[in-house]
Amino acid sequence: MTVPVLDLTAWYEGTPDERAELARRLDQALSSVGFFLVTGHRVPAELRARVRAAAQQFFDLPAEVKRKYAVTVAGRGWLPPGVEANGYSEGTETPPDLKESYSVGADQPVGLAEVDDYWFQPNVWPAEVDALQEAITAYLVQMRRLADDLLELCAAALGTASPGFPPDFFTAVSGHPTHTLNVNWYPPLALVGDPLPGQYRIGPHTDFGTVTVLDREPGTGGLQIWNAAASEWEDAPFVEDAFTINTGDLLARWSGDRWVSNRHRVLPPSTEAPSESLISLVYFHETNHDTVVEALQPPLGKPNSYEPVVASEFLRKLLDAITVG
Repeated sequence: MTVPVLDLTAWYEGTPDERAELARRLDQALSSVGFFLVTGHRVPAELRARVRAAAQQFFDLPAEVKRKYAVTVAGRGWLPPGVEANGYSEGTETPPDLKESYSVGADQPVGLAEVDDYWFQPNVWPAEVDALQEAITAYLVQMRRLADDLLELCAAALGTASPGFPPDFFTAVSGHPTHTLNVNWYPPLALVGDPLPGQYRIGPHTDFGTVTVLDREPGTGGLQIWNAAASEWEDAPFVEDAFTINTGDLLARWSGDRWVSNRHRVLPPSTEAPSESLISLVYFHETNHDTVVEALQPPLGKPNSYEPVVASEFLRKLLDAITVG
């Protein structure tokens, strides 16, 4: 299984031929494994470090302080241990994931209470860590820009297979998208104790939206990707300063299964590294809440009988599935 590294410098500064070649390589990656790494993304390393440092200050607060900000899946604030089990999305009843998260997301309302109350809630910022709001707000600007660039590249990938394919096919309906940033803390073994049977830092699952942008730290209890051809899990590659990008279920459906939304998981803390503590920045990008997604048919998509779906309705069913309780 090959997870390629794509340098976005070719997209930002390259010739038409270089941009087309990059788009072809992205198409190949999404069609085969559903994952790739990007360098040349123009997101400052210093900003990512600031988000991590501020988030760690929050996670180190006493539990009774963090509880003031406690929410559940799809909320804005602290997701404590025990509220999320990603394996449920596959129909597998696993113990809750061994992580804590601070979650923020799209917060500009559209004026419909039934939509805004779920998808565009106000973000919540802990008074005890002043630096968190500034760092995450700046990071969200970079993530939104990068996600739009990746969706344009996805459209260009389809354009290499079908000249004349609209270059704004995805971004034209993503002007006011739903999106979430989860800052995930994976505490050390010494803090969480021995994992239960079948318990992971994040259980096996696929992501739900269009593209996921992951900034991860390497670790013994790290990311693994499912190799369907070999029917086994493989460690995800790590490249310093690169983002890991993967397809979500919505984009895979949109592509008519041309592209793969692949399973992945984060291993539990290991006795080989009992003090290992990791923070991942996981940005889940989607599309406008009311976008009607119609699966591409051949020759771009594979033969399929997918019915059109409203993006927010499709996504909410999946989010509800991983919520514990």
